[in-house]
Amino acid sequence: MLRRRKGSEPEKSSKPEKPRVDGEEDGDDDSEKKRREKERFYQKRREKELRRWNCVDSCCWFIGCICSIWWFLLFLFNAMPASFPQYVTEAITGPLPDPPGVKLLKEGLTAKHPVVFVPGIVTGGLELWEGHQCAEGLFRKRLWGGTFGEVYKRPLCWVEHLSLDNETGLDPSGIRIRPVSGLVAADYFAPGYFVWAVLIANLARIGYEEKNMHMAAYDWRISFQNTEVRDQTLSRIKSNIELMVATSGGRKVVVIPHSMGVLYFLHFMKWVESPVPMGGGGGSDWCAKHIKAIMNIGGPFLGVPKAVTGLFSAEAKDIAVARAIAPGVLEMDVFGFQTLQHVMRMTRTWDSTMSMIPKGGDTIWGGFDWSPEEGYECVAKKMKNSDNQTAGQNGKVSLDKTKRLHYGRIISFGKDVADAESSKIERMDFRGAVKGNNLANTTCRDVWTEYHDMGIEGIKAVADYKVYTAGSLLDLLQFVAPKMMKRGSAHFSYGIADNLDDKKYEHYRYWSNPLETKLPNAPDMEIFSMYGVGVPTERAYVYKLSSAAECYIPFQIDTSAEGGQDCSCLKGGVYSVDGDETVPVLSAGFMAAKGWRGKTRFNPSGIGNYIREYNHAPPANLLEGRGTQSGAHVDILGNFALIEDILRVAAGATGEELGGDQVYSDIFKWSENINLPL
Repeated sequence: MLRRRKGSEPEKSSKPEKPRVDGEEDGDDDSEKKRREKERFYQKRREKELRRWNCVDSCCWFIGCICSIWWFLLFLFNAMPASFPQYVTEAITGPLPDPPGVKLLKEGLTAKHPVVFVPGIVTGGLELWEGHQCAEGLFRKRLWGGTFGEVYKRPLCWVEHLSLDNETGLDPSGIRIRPVSGLVAADYFAPGYFVWAVLIANLARIGYEEKNMHMAAYDWRISFQNTEVRDQTLSRIKSNIELMVATSGGRKVVVIPHSMGVLYFLHFMKWVESPVPMGGGGGSDWCAKHIKAIMNIGGPFLGVPKAVTGLFSAEAKDIAVARAIAPGVLEMDVFGFQTLQHVMRMTRTWDSTMSMIPKGGDTIWGGFDWSPEEGYECVAKKMKNSDNQTAGQNGKVSLDKTKRLHYGRIISFGKDVADAESSKIERMDFRGAVKGNNLANTTCRDVWTEYHDMGIEGIKAVADYKVYTAGSLLDLLQFVAPKMMKRGSAHFSYGIADNLDDKKYEHYRYWSNPLETKLPNAPDMEIFSMYGVGVPTERAYVYKLSSAAECYIPFQIDTSAEGGQDCSCLKGGVYSVDGDETVPVLSAGFMAAKGWRGKTRFNPSGIGNYIREYNHAPPANLLEGRGTQSGAHVDILGNFALIEDILRVAAGATGEELGGDQVYSDIFKWSENINLPL
């Protein structure tokens, strides 16, 4: 058409025209029409294929460019002088302070007391010693920690090997996973992500080396007493501490536990003084002879609410947000790997997680209509004359009684239930509900958990109970995961002792609960509770029933529940309170603030207790990495102020010489709200 408009002649066919025969004109038109339609069809298909391959090519080019840029930047990073990042950082932020080790070395401090590190949950590396055929070639390779390469290569095999036996809580048949030994067990969790490495490096600057530093690595998946039954870990810790004291001229050790390691070492102290065969036979004065100080970092002494949600629905705040952004992705069957279901099946075999279920019931954590953190507001708002508010301690805001948060309701099914008056909440007791098997589906039983056996009626009964406080959470977990709780109840307890002289408290199931055990008879020993504050920390949750599909986890955090301007503590279905992002202040600080303060029935020898809080300050820019003033649960191990306190105590300082208590939160006020006989 364009050529005709320009006056050009139409192209002539190179083929000779076929002479027309009478009677063939109509037939020729039909065949020509079919030929043209066929040509159009193939032309469209070629264009479609061309577009498709163009899209693939574009994606390949895009990925190639990203990879090339990444490798180029990695080459530059490795080629640049080691001092260049510090030079750039100082050019932007000004001169950086000396690391604590350098600073204290200039003051003349040197290594004195041996140091023992006790890592927490998930931070210690685990390696394979025996496995099934799918793990061929992984002998003594890390399945936990390191690069996590095997997670991506063979995820189902990885889950199979990290899971424990659901009946015994020990190794499944044909599988042996063991903790990595030495300082490398927990210096880095993954390449570039430090755990103990920064603290170790600063201790080295004042003269420490491997002979007077020991990483008390253990298999953090199994119950505390079972680490002794299977691996004799508690005996090894005892022997190593005795050896370090003997080879350092009789100087006592400084023990530095972190996170769940705090509970593990609390268990150790009762184990070591208890008679054999249940205990280590060290005698009642063993701790007094061998330990100078225990510097607990981020200790979940009274448990953490997020441990409950992990066991209940395999999620916490971050997982709930991910599910809200991409609904169904974590539950979908991708190459036979339904993520959350496999995570739940695996973690419910880890008995250690049950050590962090909240302890003390409603007495500690609050009930329907009260909680120790009454009046706390996450973010202080600008005050107006018309506001019926009063400024609280440390700039927080105390809300009036009509806007009171019910932190004691750790799990609420629905935001309206979380906010309602207790008299208006109608609950139906789930404990008498009849479980059914109408939810069972054999196609997903291999990735499912005990929810399979509950049925629709059992699941509905859980939601109809509406509200769960710390006192009813144990019944809830017993209902939804009876196998897990049967194992857990043999190793852990969550109550408050009426009489600590009762013979029953000599059993190991009570040793990791500070409310059911006594501190050792070591009046010269000191205990430090060191933790971050100023980071929103999970405290209570709003739940909903999830999809009715057979393979789904039937409960999930309701991320649509928001507090709005009236309640900034509720975001994405999670009520937050002051803490270190994982452990609320109440759990980390109550024992030091009240339970162990002075001579009490929990601390009969009057061991000195100090609270050292570290106010969270995020890094000023990306060049600072995870920051040197962080109060977050793991990042605090790189906090310069905390490291300096540890180095000073290791070099011989006492709690009084550090300055005694250092408190930024309302822990003393909240502790007084708890009516606990001492």
